[in-house]
Amino acid sequence: MENNNEKKDYIIRLDKARKKRSNNDYKKLLVMGGTAVLCVAVISAVGIAVKNHLSAKPAGLATASEATAIKMEESAGLSAEAESEAQAAKEKEEKEKVVSSYKNLGIIKVSGYLNVRKAPGTEEDVIGKLQGDSACDILENTESGWCKISSGGIEGYINSEFVLTGEDAKKKAMDLVKLRAVIQTDSMNIRKEPSTSSDVVGQALSNERYEVLGQSEGWVQIPAGYLSTDYVKLEYGLNEARKLDLKAMIFNLYKNIGISDVDNYLNVREEPNENGKIIAKMPSKAAGNILETTDGWYKIQSGNITGFVKSDYILTGQAAKDEALQVAELMAIVNTDMLNARTEPSTDSKIWTQISNNERYPVLKQIDGWIQIELEENSSAYVSTDYVDVRYALPEAIKFSPLEEKANAQASFRAQVVNYALQFLGNPYVWGGTSLTKGADCSGFTMSVYAHFGIGLPHYSGSQAGMGKVVKSSDMRPGDLIYYADSKGTINHVSMYIGNGQIVHAASRRSGIKISTWNYRTPVKIRNMIGD
Repeated sequence: MENNNEKKDYIIRLDKARKKRSNNDYKKLLVMGGTAVLCVAVISAVGIAVKNHLSAKPAGLATASEATAIKMEESAGLSAEAESEAQAAKEKEEKEKVVSSYKNLGIIKVSGYLNVRKAPGTEEDVIGKLQGDSACDILENTESGWCKISSGGIEGYINSEFVLTGEDAKKKAMDLVKLRAVIQTDSMNIRKEPSTSSDVVGQALSNERYEVLGQSEGWVQIPAGYLSTDYVKLEYGLNEARKLDLKAMIFNLYKNIGISDVDNYLNVREEPNENGKIIAKMPSKAAGNILETTDGWYKIQSGNITGFVKSDYILTGQAAKDEALQVAELMAIVNTDMLNARTEPSTDSKIWTQISNNERYPVLKQIDGWIQIELEENSSAYVSTDYVDVRYALPEAIKFSPLEEKANAQASFRAQVVNYALQFLGNPYVWGGTSLTKGADCSGFTMSVYAHFGIGLPHYSGSQAGMGKVVKSSDMRPGDLIYYADSKGTINHVSMYIGNGQIVHAASRRSGIKISTWNYRTPVKIRNMIGD
């Protein structure tokens, strides 16, 4: 009887140990992996077998091996508990280490985002954002209710009203420390699934921190998707400030943004009426600052142009901001008089054209100090980042006035040609196309414009360049054609001079028929096709 009681006691103790390990402690042990987990699994299996074997016997003692197995499982249960306690102590130590790394900790107490500004004041530029419960180091407090902070590689100012400080901040921070992925490169893609072929759902920027929800080979899961482990560091930490989305930075340039809501171009006039002189054109989705409103017109500043546009064709408020974020493109804006454009991203490579100051070129690729830019359709070049500003930008107004038809018959004819061509601004570029409304390529555009006036040209820029009379740049007149070459010296593009140092041309699928500076890249030939 005494032996039977001993057997039952072993079984009861075995059940208790097994139930204890079904708690979180047992789960933590499993997560740690390794020999201990394997050992527990084996012992558990043996223990179940022992229990089944013992319960099948009507009487008798457990064998020596069965008793040993039971004792081993009890020991494993105690070991798992100790391991769990050690893990908890280690996590607490890591959290305390993170919290103590801040000299003057602040925790943001907002439900959404708090703006980080360049200087104290709600009118100052926004340079970053702090999510609610993010951390910062408070560098100094100002008398105006703002504090200077450092967070996520950003130094700026935030409203001190929304910052928890002192011991309250430290206490709350202990619950906010988590395993996070810290971005170690300028920018990287956030993908929908853990694969390089998966859709890109966002961009993560340098020093940003994302809570880690899970890990798989080569990838970490974050709330927004997946990040490759090639460019992140995993560490315990608090969330910190994030740089302002590069697209959103365009709003720092416009205090009261307006976006042209037209398919092609919107006239900018000198006075707020239909008879006002046209001084410029705003391309489709171009941006400007609305300065004032007057009887159905907006006075607007766009680029270097200030004039009046019909308010019916301008988006404002949130609609303008939403459209701007859709339209903004990464552009290289030239900041030197003439910039060498090369065939390869190296100062040793051939200079095959030059581009002019203030011109904007779509960025195709960024490579360690070099930018690949689009010149026209299927034509690109490399320029040094030392001489361009690379940022998201919106189209802006282009200085332009229609040519007046003068008493001189020849000048009047040229004005007619140019003004006719300008009717098709904003229409699409189509490779091989000749339609001024549905789409044309560069030579198709000039051919079709001249055909309207009874002048025949071939549909190839290289062939056109062999026709007409040679013209020097100092003598060119509106209606003359200007030709450009590729890196091998082969003519590959044509435009029409419209006066005032400008051209109209079918540039690319991205921009369609547009106005540019005549030397936006170096011309190689100029031809008079009119014959006067």
